[in-house]
This record gives sequence, C-alpha cells and structure tokens, in this order.
Amino acid sequence: MIRLSLITLFLFLSSLSSFSYAQDKGTRAWRAGTARVNITPQQPMWLAGFGSRTKPSEGKIHDLWAKALIMEDAKGRRAVLITMDLNGIPRNISIRIRERLETKYSLSRSRIILNASHTHSGPVLDNYLYDVYPITDELKERSRVYTIKFEEQIVNLVGSAIRDLEPVKVYSENGVTRFQVNRRNNSEAALSRQTELEGPNDYAVPVIKVVNRKNKLKAIAFGYSCHPSVLSLDKWSGDYPGFAQIELEKLHPGATALFFQSTGADQNAIPRNTIAWAKQYGTELAAAVGRVMEDDMKELSPELATAYREIDLPFAAPYTIEELERMKKDPSKYQQAWAARMLEKARRGESLPKSYPYPIQVWKLGEQPIMAMGGEVVVQYGIDLKKIFGQQLFVMGYSNDIMTYIPSERILKEGKYEGFLANILFGLPGQWAAGVQSTIVNGMVKLAEEAGVEEQAP
Repeated sequence: MIRLSLITLFLFLSSLSSFSYAQDKGTRAWRAGTARVNITPQQPMWLAGFGSRTKPSEGKIHDLWAKALIMEDAKGRRAVLITMDLNGIPRNISIRIRERLETKYSLSRSRIILNASHTHSGPVLDNYLYDVYPITDELKERSRVYTIKFEEQIVNLVGSAIRDLEPVKVYSENGVTRFQVNRRNNSEAALSRQTELEGPNDYAVPVIKVVNRKNKLKAIAFGYSCHPSVLSLDKWSGDYPGFAQIELEKLHPGATALFFQSTGADQNAIPRNTIAWAKQYGTELAAAVGRVMEDDMKELSPELATAYREIDLPFAAPYTIEELERMKKDPSKYQQAWAARMLEKARRGESLPKSYPYPIQVWKLGEQPIMAMGGEVVVQYGIDLKKIFGQQLFVMGYSNDIMTYIPSERILKEGKYEGFLANILFGLPGQWAAGVQSTIVNGMVKLAEEAGVEEQAP
C-alpha cells in the first residue's frame, strides 16, 4: 500500500515537472524575457500630437514607459517587440537604434519591431515635426538631449530582456472591444445623437500571453486600432493605452503589459477630453484582454520566422512654383513653413525624392502571423490584410518609422487631413501617388510568403 502511494506521488510530481524538464533540456520550447524602462522626461518639454498646445509640459498623469518582450524559439532564433509610450519614432532615430541592436545583440531588422502607442501626451523627439509646434531653441536642445538618452535606454532595455530569458509557453487569440469611432465618417459633435456608426472599423483586440514554468503570467502583449488622443492636457501620460497597461499590471502583479498600436490612424475614442474618459477606455480595453486570457487560447509551437523589407512608395508629381506660392499664404504656420522650404529647393533647382523607403514586416510566432507597417496606417489596411490572411491575423501600424499617414485609396482621393494635409505636416516633398494601397498590400503578400505565412481561403 505504501509502495503504491509512493508510485502515485512520483507520477503526480513528474507530470507537474514535465513542462519544466522539457524546457530545461532545450527541447521544443519557447524562452522569453521582458524588461521595462521609465522614459518620462525629467524637465518640461513640448508634447507631441496636438498643434493647438501653447506651452510645454507641466507634470504628469502617470509615467511613460518603453517595454521589451524578446522571444526565442526552439532553435535559438530571437525576435524582440519594443513598445513605447511615444507619439512616434522617425526613420533616423529608428535606424540608429536598430543598427545598435544588430551590432550588440545580433538582432537583424526583421527581428525587431519598434512600435509607438501614438499617445498625444508624450515628448517631441529630436527634429520631429518642428513645423507644427512653436518650440524655442532651448526646448529643441532638450529634445535633442532627451533623444540621445532615449536611444541608449532602448538598447539597454533589450539587453535587460535578454538577461531575463526563461522557459515559457506562449498563447495567442483575438478579443473585441468597441469604443473606437471612425472619425472621418462620424461627427464628434453629433455623436451623442447618432444611433448608428459609419465605418470602416476593426474592433479586434489581439492578445499574446506568455506564461513561465511556474504557470505564472510573465507578459501580456495586446493591441487596438484607435488614436490615443483622448487627452490634450499639458501633462505626460500614455492616454488610454497607458491606463490599460496599468490596470492589467495591477490585476496581474509581476507581469509586464505591453500595448501595440494597430491600424488606428482614422479611429478616435469618442467622447474624450477628460482623464475619466481615458481611464474608462483603458479599463474597457484591459477587460477585453482579461476576457481573452480567461478563455481558451491557442498555444503556439516554438518556431519563429521573420521577414522585413522597405518598398518604394512613390510620391505624386511635385507642386509647381505657382501652387507653392499659394500654399505659402495659407493661414496654417506649418503649411507656410513647408511651402517656403519647397520654394527654396525649387528655385535652387534641387531635385526632390520620388519615393519613400516604406518599412513592412512579417513575423510568424508558431501558428500566429503578425504584420507590421510603418506610418499612421488607416484601418482599411487591417481589414484588407485579414481578408487575405484570416481574421486571426495580428496587424500593427506605427512600427519602425512614422513618416506620415498611410491612407487607403479612397481616403487618398477624398483628401482632407489623412489624405492630403498630413504629408505637408510631416514635411514630405509631396502627396502619395495613386496606387499606394495596392503597393503596400501586394508588398505584404510577397513578404508573407517569404516568412511562411499562407493566404486563407475566403
């Protein structure tokens, strides 16, 4: 009887440790590491996101963070997701960071995603959108010094995540929440009287869950397609994504919650303009993530594939001297400054770039495909890519380079801010040429094939 009890106890303990044993032996298992660093400026700086602000920051609502989740598959291949409570990260800064990560940690560009939440309450980085804000030389110098420190923080952040690597299981699934509103198709002022919303919309909440050998939640990476522009105060905050991360980490002590922005360029959280609204949307998003984690999620096999490419995104024909002269008289100061620069280049006979090196990226985490694009990507791209690759696809915008808005073909023809003025605001030499949507989607289809992501039958 005693012998039978001992055998039963041994078998029970063996079953509990089988997961840990498999991990320790390096058999088919993931390893993952996380890290975080506080990136809140320590002195007043200009806040990015709203041209209507008239003064630099005055304190904070909560801290800003950069966080890293590094994944290593059964063959030792690594990829790192870095999320940042920032409005955006321009190409030159992104290149410097990724080059340093490749030199120091052997992480190629295909294995790095730098995703900005697009909070409108984070700092203006060095030489980024200066035409939009009335920034003094002193504040520009603060941005420059801050950016140097920020780049160093991100490099060190990844090193900390690598040192934290441990055996894990990884799961994924899509949730849903519905506070986004298509801002081009719905009037914010009239929203309270509307009984139906006009689209397009994508309410998906993609979630990646990472659990260690002790069955303790280690990381939650989640996304949503919606502008973090609820708050326009002169205080630092991560807006609703910041509150969502705070809520999840409060509910799951010891876990790292990372938010990635999806294709939310034409989506706003409405109503807005109070801290209470930002907290509500953050709580709603955290609840959607929590529901996903409580339900069955698919476990991902420890196989990693990545692909990255920069495709030429062509500009339309340049403006004429006469057109630039008219634009120089526009009431908006950023348009005046842009037109003056373009006129100066035109009169010097300086040639302008005919295209932009646009970054696209594909990851395949086991059975979970992830697609990332640069710029402020409108929601139609997420919808179209899911039609091709299935509704379980995870889509990120705002990744690796924020150069301007990426409109759908319909929005490009309609113009307005996302289809016309944004390129001027961001300082590009002209508008996107017709065909931008098909160029990007076709490029992503080709890149997906390289990473082993298959199209799904309709």
